[in-house]
Amino acid sequence: MNQRLAAEFVVLAAIWGSSFLFMRAGAFEFGVVATAGMRVIIASAVLMPLLFARGQWPTFRQHAGPILLLGLLNSALPFLLFSYALLSITTGLSAIMNATVPLFGAVIAWLWLGEKLTRSRVLGLVVGFVGVAMLSWSKASFAPGGTGWAIVACLGATVSYGVAASFTKRYLTGVAPLASAAGSQLGASLFLLLPTVYFWPSTPPSFTAWGALLAVGVVCTALAYISFFRLIAKAGPSKTLTVTFLIPLFALFYGALLLGESITLWMVVGGSVILGGVALATGFVSLGRRPAA
Repeated sequence: MNQRLAAEFVVLAAIWGSSFLFMRAGAFEFGVVATAGMRVIIASAVLMPLLFARGQWPTFRQHAGPILLLGLLNSALPFLLFSYALLSITTGLSAIMNATVPLFGAVIAWLWLGEKLTRSRVLGLVVGFVGVAMLSWSKASFAPGGTGWAIVACLGATVSYGVAASFTKRYLTGVAPLASAAGSQLGASLFLLLPTVYFWPSTPPSFTAWGALLAVGVVCTALAYISFFRLIAKAGPSKTLTVTFLIPLFALFYGALLLGESITLWMVVGGSVILGGVALATGFVSLGRRPAA
């Protein structure tokens, strides 16, 4: 990866790390449903004109059914669940939980697509889920005011992302990335439009909350998708997916700097265990094999 692509890689991680901060700011005033709905509606408004401008509307129409359903799996449900979770837990912990996406993705691909799991990948899954248990055990209280359901929501979101990955490979392989990105945001918007209207806040949100939703919709969703697919095309999917390793670092930094969130030693240890498991489960690190020169 050359210096320009490496810089874009880091910028993408920084952008996605900030998405938890913006979702949290929006959720407290817009509510869970309206935050998720406005995020995808704004992203769709940015991406759909690009779809037409690049002549990919016919591609979207040809694969409209799977692409629209992808919007439910890859955007609508995860954004709802993370918006709910961020009302109770920190942005840093949410981002660490988000790093488990490759773990669930590997399990679902094995069950659904029959992808082979090597010993290194199986060990990575075990290590990763141990890390999740370490972080969740002391926080998963289901008593009133507890954060148990927020932890469950984060894990539900990552499972949905994992299903979406296998769904994309099964039904949308070879489809132009922009058609999938723009079309999926349109699908998510259609799924969330009526719930967003129904759950619209009775008190007008502040300009700060509106700014947070514009940032998460335009920058963290629409522009980030464009950067993500460009990196896949130029650097390959394996290298691009390792952006997962950097996202929690930025989210922890933003939360500590801007929200005064504490970073505990247990979070660092548990997050490191998860990331180590992800590295093994994705094949980024393989036991018993020397790295290529």
